[in-house]
Amino acid sequence: MLFKNHTIHNARSAGTSDKARIKVNQKLIDWADVIFVMERKHKDLLKQRALNIAEKQLFVLDIEDIYLYQDAALIEILKRALEGYL
Repeated sequence: MLFKNHTIHNARSAGTSDKARIKVNQKLIDWADVIFVMERKHKDLLKQRALNIAEKQLFVLDIEDIYLYQDAALIEILKRALEGYL
């Protein structure tokens, strides 16, 4: 949602959990120029699932994945972590 209506960047969101509403898949990986994950374990999961991320810029934000969707505290942390992209 931070990138909604952004004038330069288009963003999509997907999860690594089996419970995620939208699960990350190769089609989304192929679409992306840059990939952000909150924790290193998310990067590891992408690799374990044999998703081809080798050609992508992938950044681990080092944000603990404990927040609920649209949590105000998470939004502030993400704004700081993604400052150069927002």
